[in-house]
Amino acid sequence: MTDAPSLSALIVARNEEERLPDCLASCAFADEIVVVLDRTTDRSAEIARAAGARVIEGAWELEGDRRNTGIDACTGDWILEVDADERVEPPLAKAVRRTIATSNHAWHQVPVDNYVAGKLIRHGWAGSFGTSSVPRLFRRGTKRWGRQRVHPALEWTGSQGPKITQGALEHHVDRNLSDMLRRLDSYSSAKAADLIASGDIGTLRGNLRRFVSRAFKAYVSRKGYKEGAWGVMIAFCAASFPLLSYLKARLEPERHGGKPG
Repeated sequence: MTDAPSLSALIVARNEEERLPDCLASCAFADEIVVVLDRTTDRSAEIARAAGARVIEGAWELEGDRRNTGIDACTGDWILEVDADERVEPPLAKAVRRTIATSNHAWHQVPVDNYVAGKLIRHGWAGSFGTSSVPRLFRRGTKRWGRQRVHPALEWTGSQGPKITQGALEHHVDRNLSDMLRRLDSYSSAKAADLIASGDIGTLRGNLRRFVSRAFKAYVSRKGYKEGAWGVMIAFCAASFPLLSYLKARLEPERHGGKPG
């Protein structure tokens, strides 16, 4: 009789002592929990160890580097990546176990339920500002993160399997409107640095076109209008992300690793 495949839950966090306990509790169904703490100064390490997790502490400038460190530390046959502001719903936990027991593929998309200010927002997520599914369940050795500062590229070995459809990752994206705007500011600053590093920041005309097309996609194609005012806000942020990134790279390059224009 073949043993069931083992599962590692990987959590990467920084100063998340408030949200980490619920995240850890939702991952208790895994065979091991690995927590990577990046430049953390709160009680996150103590909380993670008390929950039985293996803790790796360090300082990484790039998201991909710290996530790859966590992947390398996992010992399970399969890995499920979970952020500290996410919870694995019980139906998803069962679906993950069923999937790894039968899958012949290398990786699977996992559904996401996004909450803003405690409200479930199902529609309007688009572009780089939000998504309804993520490629988080994969065999060890099949996924590597790139070295971009925001939304790093992914490198895969092996085939993609069917998307899991039962349950979801409960993702508490933003606590309030100010959080959402701070996230837009942070994402666009990191993207501006990536643009400068690439040597091609794009054009104003091209990014104005992207603003219009992304706003339409989020609000109309992705049915953000069903979410009322929140749908408007999400469409605005999704559309603004590339334009604001370009403007920061062009107008304030010295603040994002480049030379003054």
